[in-house]
Amino acid sequence: MAGASGSTEQWSSRWGFLLAAVGFAVGMGNIWRFPYVLGENGGSAFLFIYLAFALVIGLPLLIAEISIGRRGKSSANGSYAAVAVESGKSKRWGAVGSLGIFCAFVILSYYTVISGWTLDYFVKAVSGSLRGVSAEESASMFSNLLNNPVKLLIWNTVVHVLIIIVIRRGVQGGIESAVKVLMPALFVSLIVMVIYGMIAGDMSSALTFLLEPDFSKVTFKTAMMAIGQAFFSIGIGMGSLVVFGAYMPKDFSIARSATAVILLDTSVAVVAGLAIFPLVFEYGLSPGSGPGLIFETLPLAFGQMPGGQLFGSIFFILLISAALSSCLGLAEGVTNWVDQKFGIGREKSILYVVGAAWLLGIVSVMSLGDWSGYYPLDFVPSYEGMSMFDALDHLAANNLLLVGGALSTIFLGWFIPKAISLDELGASEGGMFMVWLVLIRYIIPPILIVVLAGVFLRI
Repeated sequence: MAGASGSTEQWSSRWGFLLAAVGFAVGMGNIWRFPYVLGENGGSAFLFIYLAFALVIGLPLLIAEISIGRRGKSSANGSYAAVAVESGKSKRWGAVGSLGIFCAFVILSYYTVISGWTLDYFVKAVSGSLRGVSAEESASMFSNLLNNPVKLLIWNTVVHVLIIIVIRRGVQGGIESAVKVLMPALFVSLIVMVIYGMIAGDMSSALTFLLEPDFSKVTFKTAMMAIGQAFFSIGIGMGSLVVFGAYMPKDFSIARSATAVILLDTSVAVVAGLAIFPLVFEYGLSPGSGPGLIFETLPLAFGQMPGGQLFGSIFFILLISAALSSCLGLAEGVTNWVDQKFGIGREKSILYVVGAAWLLGIVSVMSLGDWSGYYPLDFVPSYEGMSMFDALDHLAANNLLLVGGALSTIFLGWFIPKAISLDELGASEGGMFMVWLVLIRYIIPPILIVVLAGVFLRI
């Protein structure tokens, strides 16, 4: 698809790009991961730190990735290599893009497993299986799902089939068409859930939790979690946004588009909190109940509340929309690379990508149940006591994304002529461009290096 291979595929409109980029960024990171990370890290204090990092680190890096993609007009590694060669540097810089592609593949392998959970719980909600469940029954329901590898593999297969159907149709006919359905479904579902939270939930406690910070609870680990969440939520360092940039016409403003993506992505995360926490507080549940917040805690609320079957169904439609839109973005970046690397065409490429991700997904599925007590990386510092599912998530979210982000800033800030960045951003030297360049060169790299050191030293 990209320029390197002579393809001319592009987004049909700026709105199409925004929906695809926001769909990829929003995903389960905002609706599944963000609320429980927020709950585990002190609520609004974490929220404000997250918002600061999203603007100071997330936005400049998003602009950088889209710029590299549009300039290189290739896959993630191809774009980095092309821009490096244009700048008189080694094409080995393409390895930064390769790292992103590998990271996207790893995330896709277990993200589809989590996406399968949403399909299973949607069926449970629609069928009324959540009605009247007790706390013990809700926990048992989730545990039974995790310990049923056959059911998990069936749902995982369904998710992969949906990915194939969309990706094989190309950019405009596939991803762009899909997100024009998925994103409105997500936004409408989210608004309905917020309204319901205002009526039937404890919105006052939720607003206090979200808007009244207690910075005495902030630690270095809180800051690390906020940066990691910003990367995971926005989708930086996965290579997919580089590919999205490669599809972007020259007359689209990168800075305005990236700003819109950040604002929409962050808004969805905050609004998701307004949809979820009123129900959590109304039913006396714990906001810091971890990953089970969505799949154990909220089903308990849906089982007790009036209209719980309907609103539980709407909520899981919201999760499905978020999950699939992110899966499409992850798969697109890897498929694009396979197509260009081996020249086998888009349809064969997506089959190979999905097949490989499905096979690696088996490891995640089994580590949730039969292999849950098996810790193959126990000898590796910071991976002790982790199942393969947890290890893959830790590798991607806390290691690879941050390393890729740091290398991207060094590459663009120090090895690429300012003229190339100025041309892609349509900017004049000075003003906001210099603010962006200072952040890319001097502020973001040391922050990421300190966070990485903290991860490895387990501070």
